Amino acid sequence: MVVNKHISKIIIAIMAVAVIACLLAVVFADKLSDAFGGTGVTMEYESKLFDTDEIISIDIQMDEEEWENMISNALSEEYYVCDVVINGTRINDVAIRPKGNTSLSSIVSDPDSDRFSMKLEFDHFVDGQTCFGLDKLILNNNYADATNMKEALIYDMYQFIGAEASLYNYAEVSVNGEYWGVYLALEGVEQSFMLRNFGTRDGELYKPDSMEMGGDNGSSSGKDSFGSGPGNMPDMGNFSFDGERPEMSDAENSDSDSERPERPDMGDFEPGDMPGGGMFSFGSGGANLNYSDDDLDSYQTIWDGSITETGDADHRRVVEALKNISEGNDIEKYIDVENVLKYMAVHAFAVNMDSLSGSMAHNYYLYEYDGQLNIFPWDYNLSFGGMSMGKDADATEMMNDAIDDPFSATNFFDALLENEEYLEIYHSYLQQLVEEYVEGGRFDEVYLRIRNQIDELVETDPTAFYDYDEYINAVRILYETVQLRAESIKGQLDGTIPSTESGQRQDSSSLIDASHIDIKAMGTMNMGGSDDEDTEERGKGGPGGGFGPGAFAGGSEGTPQFPGMPGQTDNNTRIKNLITYGICFAVMIALIIVLIKMKKRR
Repeated sequence: MVVNKHISKIIIAIMAVAVIACLLAVVFADKLSDAFGGTGVTMEYESKLFDTDEIISIDIQMDEEEWENMISNALSEEYYVCDVVINGTRINDVAIRPKGNTSLSSIVSDPDSDRFSMKLEFDHFVDGQTCFGLDKLILNNNYADATNMKEALIYDMYQFIGAEASLYNYAEVSVNGEYWGVYLALEGVEQSFMLRNFGTRDGELYKPDSMEMGGDNGSSSGKDSFGSGPGNMPDMGNFSFDGERPEMSDAENSDSDSERPERPDMGDFEPGDMPGGGMFSFGSGGANLNYSDDDLDSYQTIWDGSITETGDADHRRVVEALKNISEGNDIEKYIDVENVLKYMAVHAFAVNMDSLSGSMAHNYYLYEYDGQLNIFPWDYNLSFGGMSMGKDADATEMMNDAIDDPFSATNFFDALLENEEYLEIYHSYLQQLVEEYVEGGRFDEVYLRIRNQIDELVETDPTAFYDYDEYINAVRILYETVQLRAESIKGQLDGTIPSTESGQRQDSSSLIDASHIDIKAMGTMNMGGSDDEDTEERGKGGPGGGFGPGAFAGGSEGTPQFPGMPGQTDNNTRIKNLITYGICFAVMIALIIVLIKMKKRR
């Protein structure tokens, strides 16, 4: 009787609770998504595409006239439509375009090569289409890498150490059934990557790139950063390095008063010779991740590199994090310490100067979630000395690159390197790479696997940048290079070799001697059309011919965006919404059950 008497009040109360529960589910959707599997999702493409026991077979099927139009207009970065057969599975209406920054411009400038790196976007023309769950596949052309192996080894190190990095595999690429070349296939760092690594934690993603010339204040347009078209690379005259690695970081953003090496002798090069009369803009626009002030405009290069849709509120969280990191405040709140330390360890091992390790504030991804920053790696074809210039490339200097001050273009990592606890963890990851990866046999296993997979493909590659003999020489040098680099790091960790640049300058007696190593034979870059001063153009003719390995790596992309189909919602948001709606649905079902039971009692 009492229940029947107050049935209306009970129903109202239950409905109020249901509404409040649904509202709370919406407000705290991020927390709920974390609780219900927000730490990563197993994707089908992990085994279908990136099981490195078997390389990928990719046939790009495209109207020949359209293919020629795409190649002829590569700098426009326009997407064309093609069909792709990947390991026997056909996917229609896939978007394809040549990709890169300076490397793209250099290939366009060379009449003998059409071997561009390429980007395949499966959902660009067809909303929601993927390749076994993958939204974007990158095909890197191994530009300026005679080993065809540097990037694969580095990404394998990232996987071995458990860092958040793109999956990799080799791909035998054909165009309309005709073998085009052996490429390195990489998981694009976009929606699928974030879903695989973070599940429903849909943070904001940026790809800052300050590698701009022409006085544009470092903004990134995604176009050729050396001028309006091919052939506009500046004449560097007698540009040369004079022993010490040049420090070209943005002085205004540097808080360090330590002694810096002298800038390189620029010879006859004049800033006015640059397209547009401009200057190098390395490190500008916030791409070096140094905090300068609270003005969002000071970090425009980061915002220009937004991959997810971001606004001022998102940008303020990034600046707040950079500020607190620079001041050493609550580091674990503002940096994903574990993953960034893993990134630092592999990156330091690789000696990749085409990045924050050198003078270039680019070739990395910045991820922000709930005010915490993370770093993802990108573009390693110029690691292990690939940025060496001139005839005096110093293999000993490269091999002993100091592990305790590995980043020249930024102060972002200083808070971690200056903290004893974090420094010890960073050293433990380096120790793991030395003792388990190199000395423990993983490196030998991967090296031999790759050789067995690609030796024949490289030998018959019709568009290769290097001939087969150069490849064989390069991979043998790479093998010894990795061994010597591990030996140097081991010495730096146990204190027998100085672990800072200043320490090595003061006492170089214990450095690992690598003077017999010709690091240029593994592939190098310079500021012109071919990679070293005494190397002729390489290639073997065939489709696209060949050309001298060239300038910057082909991974810089300017300002990539998620495919812009109307009404598109990213996968992370979909899952988060499903969780929210699921909770509301469960509450409503419970309410209906209660009402039915009450009705029966009446």
